[in-house]
Amino acid sequence: MDKVRVRFAPSPTGFLHIGGLRTALYDYLFAQRYQGKFILRIEDTDRKRYVEGAVEDLIGSLLKLGLHIDEGPGIGGDFGPYTQSERLALYHKHAEQLLKEGHAYYCFCTPETLDEMRKQQQEKGEFVKYDRRCMHLSQSEIQAKLSSGIAKTIRLRMPDQYTFRFYDEIRGNVEMEASQSDDQVIQKSDGFPTYHLAAVVDDHYMQISHVIRGEEWLSSTPKHIWLYKCFNWDTPKWVHLPLILNPDRTKLSKRMNDVSVESYLEKGYLKEALLNFIALLGWHSADDRELYSLQELCDVFSLDRVNKAGAVFDLTKLDWMNGSYLRSLDLKTICDRAEPYFRALDWDINDQQKYQRIISVARERCSLLPELRDYARMFYECPALPDIEIEYMQTASSQQVCQWFYNKLNEIHDPSKDEIQNLVQSGMAELGIKGKAYYAPLRLALIRNQHGPDIAAIIEILGLTEALKRLHEFL
Repeated sequence: MDKVRVRFAPSPTGFLHIGGLRTALYDYLFAQRYQGKFILRIEDTDRKRYVEGAVEDLIGSLLKLGLHIDEGPGIGGDFGPYTQSERLALYHKHAEQLLKEGHAYYCFCTPETLDEMRKQQQEKGEFVKYDRRCMHLSQSEIQAKLSSGIAKTIRLRMPDQYTFRFYDEIRGNVEMEASQSDDQVIQKSDGFPTYHLAAVVDDHYMQISHVIRGEEWLSSTPKHIWLYKCFNWDTPKWVHLPLILNPDRTKLSKRMNDVSVESYLEKGYLKEALLNFIALLGWHSADDRELYSLQELCDVFSLDRVNKAGAVFDLTKLDWMNGSYLRSLDLKTICDRAEPYFRALDWDINDQQKYQRIISVARERCSLLPELRDYARMFYECPALPDIEIEYMQTASSQQVCQWFYNKLNEIHDPSKDEIQNLVQSGMAELGIKGKAYYAPLRLALIRNQHGPDIAAIIEILGLTEALKRLHEFL
C-alpha cells in the first residue's frame, strides 16, 4: 500500500464523543497497521460553536486512551499549522482562485432571503437548494455591492449535468447526480471557510491518503470531488463509516445522549474495554473474536471488514466487556485505577496487602471501578445489622454457628487461609448445619451481608483481630 496518512479532524465544540472516538480509533489502527501517520487537525472555523478548552480536552482524551498522535497542534509536523483558524490565508487564496476561474461566485443574499427561498421551494415540493440568483448578477452589480460593504459569502458552482462516480472503501462504487447537490457556501461572511473548502485544501496539502469519516458526509462527497477537480488535484481514497445507533436503531446523537468519552471514563469504564468495544462498532475480525488489546487491534484491523450497516451501541455488552478486562488485567493495574474512588471516601488504604486482597475478590463480582469501592465497603465499615436480618440472626441455629466459630477461631494464633477453611469444614461436620444455614449467619456477623466471598477470604481480608471483634460484637 502507498504511504498512509490519515487525519482525525474534530471541531472544538465540546468533549470527545463516542462517534468521534471511533473515527479517531479507526484512523489510528489503520495508520499503525500500515506504518503510516495519524494526524490530528483542529477544524475550528465555526466560531459560533467554539468552546474554550475543548482542544486541550480532545488531545488529553486521545492521549489518555493511548492513541499516540504523530502530527498535530502542540506536537508539530511538516505540514502545519494543524489548526484551521491559523490557515486562513491559504483558504482565501484558493477561494479567490475559484472565483477567478469561474468555479465560484459571490452571494449577497441575507439569511431572511434564503429562508424565504427555501420556504417557497418546500411549498412547491421542489428540491431545496440555492436558486443561483446571485450567480446571474452583472460584473458592475457585483462590484457595486462589494464596494458598499454588503455582507457576502462565496459559493461553489456545481456542474449542471454531471454524474459523480467514485469508489468508497466500504460501500464500493457510488453514483450521485450533480442535480442533487447544492451550490455550497465555501467562505462565510466572516471570512472563515466552511468545512467543505477547508477540509479539501488541508487534505491536499497535508497529503492525506484516506479520508475516514462518518456516513453523514457521504452526500457531501460530490462537492469535495468537484473541488479536487477544479484545483486539478488527485483525490484521496474515501472511507465512510456506518452510523452508530441506539438500541432502538435511532442515530446516536452527541447532543441527545450521554456519549462523552470522558463521562464513560469517569463512570469507571477502563480505557482498554472502551477502545475494544468502540472498535467493534462497525468492524469485526476474521475469526469473530471479541476481546482484543490495542496492539492486537493494530495488527489485524482492515477496512474491508468494516460493515455498511449501522452498529448498535449496546451498553450491556460494554458492561460485560469492562467486567472481563477488570478481571483479566494485572491486579496492580486495577488497584491503581480504583484507588481514586477509594480515596474519595477517605478510607485508609495504606495497608496495601488488605487493599489488594479486597480488589482481587471484588473484581470477580463487579463490572465497573466504582463497584469495587461499593463492594469493599463491608471490609472498611461495619454498619448495624439490617432490621430484616435481626430475627434470622436471633434463631438458635444462627447463634450456635457464630458462637462455635468465635470460640474456635479465638483458639488459633495467626491462622492461615487453609486453616480457616479447615475450621469452616469441621464446624459444619460437628454442628450438623450445612449450606445457607451455616454460611449466612457467619457472613452477616462478619460483613453484615448474606452474600460475599468465602469465609476464609473474608477473615484473611479483615485480619484475625477485626474478625474476632465483629463476631464478638454480634454475639
